[in-house]
Amino acid sequence: MRPYELIKAKRDGKKLAPEDIRAFIEAYTSGAVPDYQMSALCMAVFFRGLDAVELGAWARAMLESGEVVDLSDTPGVKVDKHSTGGVGDKVSLSLAPLAAACGVPVPMISGRGLGHTGGTVDKLESIPGFRMDVPVSEYRRLVREVGCCLISQTASIAPADKKLYALRDVTATVDCIPLIASSIMSKKLAEGIDALVLDVKVGSGAFMKKVEDARTLARTMIGIGAEMGRKVTALLTDMDQPLGRAVGNALEVVEAVEMLRGRAPEDYTEVTLALTAEMLVLGRKAASVDEARQKLARAIQDGSAVRKFKEIVQAQGGDPRAIDDYGLLPRARSTVDVLASQGGFVTAIDTEAVGMAAVVLGAGRQRVDSIIDPAVGFTLLRKVGEPVKAGEPIVRIHFSEEGPVKEVKERLLAAYHFGPQAPASRPLVVERLE
Repeated sequence: MRPYELIKAKRDGKKLAPEDIRAFIEAYTSGAVPDYQMSALCMAVFFRGLDAVELGAWARAMLESGEVVDLSDTPGVKVDKHSTGGVGDKVSLSLAPLAAACGVPVPMISGRGLGHTGGTVDKLESIPGFRMDVPVSEYRRLVREVGCCLISQTASIAPADKKLYALRDVTATVDCIPLIASSIMSKKLAEGIDALVLDVKVGSGAFMKKVEDARTLARTMIGIGAEMGRKVTALLTDMDQPLGRAVGNALEVVEAVEMLRGRAPEDYTEVTLALTAEMLVLGRKAASVDEARQKLARAIQDGSAVRKFKEIVQAQGGDPRAIDDYGLLPRARSTVDVLASQGGFVTAIDTEAVGMAAVVLGAGRQRVDSIIDPAVGFTLLRKVGEPVKAGEPIVRIHFSEEGPVKEVKERLLAAYHFGPQAPASRPLVVERLE
């Protein structure tokens, strides 16, 4: 089929032949199919979906659009983790060094912020000198010698996804299960892993607002992994409020380091430990989740987790002193507090609204070519279930430019809901799938 015919067929609900999908994605990667036609096909997929055969063909075409890294010279079971995205989700920053400190090789290819969610690349690049654009040869060496390497997508790894990732962000086709699943799995399977842990977020700050949708996405990715011969475990985790208290790139780096020192907020710590424990089990460094949790606790207590993070930072060109001296990280010019409109308890936080407020402030991207400010963001002074008095600070805004502050304050205040009673607590890990 010609591109026009393929778009029309999917728009009308017809099934696409695997060879046509492959040809379309190959043509898009080479530039023969323009962005506007891929945008049209993505929107058709958003409304019409892909069946199992179409999805398998789509994911494989994305994977095989570039290089598939061979890490066979690195001993051990190579395990990565991927999050479907949330607000305040800095888990990868602490999970990767924590797993590596326990002996699991962690090859991790990460993305930039997408929609209202933050990106691991943006967070790590707020560390002075830290390089995410490591060539594949260096990536392979660092995984083998350091036990971990965190990089952004290279031009050679899943280039179809790299182009499509940015396009989806600005065409309202991010929250589409087939496109999310194929994007994640094409990158992850290309990086040389043997096993994968998925953190599928669910709630107001996630792309999947409902548990059943998150479960469908998890099972879809587990299925793709099985087809490709990879073991995949998924945890559905709560994103009905931001994770931890920091939102914003450099602010989240600080909270991640604090987690490795055993001093981070309880919710962020628990989600990180739950996911990292699954990595240790898949990586055959622990026979059970309980044993894995004990090893993780020791790595935090004896300082090996923080030392591993410093080693990773130094190996990738960053300044390891910033892990001890937070003053070396980007800092916003000023702060201002958002005050509670009424007293009682925080009953809910519209987490997507918080994420969009961060984008407006400059911590995320409104366009593909937007330049982010790594210093800006929020500190959440009150979270769901916590008491608050009228006029008391609930969020601290860290800003560099005055321009967006008024709008950001209004967005944050609108995102907070108050009531006379604290709501029932929600489980942080909603479900486990494998």
